[in-house]
Amino acid sequence: MIPSPVLSFHWNAKSEKPRCARCDFHSVRLSQRSRPSCPANAAGWRYAFWRNWTMLLLGFLVLSGCGTMRNGRGWGQDAIYPVSWERVQTAAYNAFFDYQTLIPAAGALIFTIDDWDERASDWAIDHTPIFNSVEDAKDASDTMRDILMAEAIATGFLTPSGEEPCAWSAAKAKGFAVELAAAGATGGATALLKDATGRERPDGRNDNSLPSAHASASFSYATLANRNIDATDWPKTAKRTLQISNLLLATGVAWARVEGARHYPSDVLAGAALGTFLSSFIHDAFLPTPEDDRFQLLVFPQKDGGSVQFAFSF
Repeated sequence: MIPSPVLSFHWNAKSEKPRCARCDFHSVRLSQRSRPSCPANAAGWRYAFWRNWTMLLLGFLVLSGCGTMRNGRGWGQDAIYPVSWERVQTAAYNAFFDYQTLIPAAGALIFTIDDWDERASDWAIDHTPIFNSVEDAKDASDTMRDILMAEAIATGFLTPSGEEPCAWSAAKAKGFAVELAAAGATGGATALLKDATGRERPDGRNDNSLPSAHASASFSYATLANRNIDATDWPKTAKRTLQISNLLLATGVAWARVEGARHYPSDVLAGAALGTFLSSFIHDAFLPTPEDDRFQLLVFPQKDGGSVQFAFSF
């Protein structure tokens, strides 16, 4: 079990009058007219608090990211160079036929039938069954997307990248460069497709509806976080729980954009497929990690039909 840091605050509760220089962390009953102000000291206290807390968190992440992966290599150690074209081709194939790419892509096509897209959007906006209001749905989509982004970064630090400080730093830099490229490619492709399609949003605000940037970014972050979790030596039950939670959180972002009147269902499904495909491809092509513990479900065509490949270790 990893110990959790405990942060405590102490103050003097016996003081009759608050002193501006101390800026004690407690409420004081004073009238609005007589309340003292100490913006400089308060700002300094907040800065010191967040600086110390950030350093503590970074130290924890750094110490947790020591060691090596199951193949004896550090996460990011073999990233970017040398490039294996066979690995690039395999990564592209697997990313395209991954169920997390094909299912939302197929769903986006299905919703274009007749007026299913518009009807589903109208129903979600009118009933808001999950988030209770359009504005709450918009706020929730931002929050959940940011959580996934923070987790992708945190899990990158938690991956084992070696014991030596110099080697650790170099491996982390290369690993994060690949993941930043994956997220950046997802954002760039999303922007290009928005300009190319010019679809009007359900609320009529602009014509940048297809695909959803929130959905593509969220599924990109979820994919990267799940790949990072695969590289750790955590218990398999914990891994699967976190990975499923990430996919559910990304799905929540996508649905919140529909309830928030910002996108049609096909917009978010297309974004989910795009974010998953690009992030899976770039990560697996340029940031090799052990795959023996990775959950996989591939759907691919064959001469006389199709085939489904399902694999996981237990």
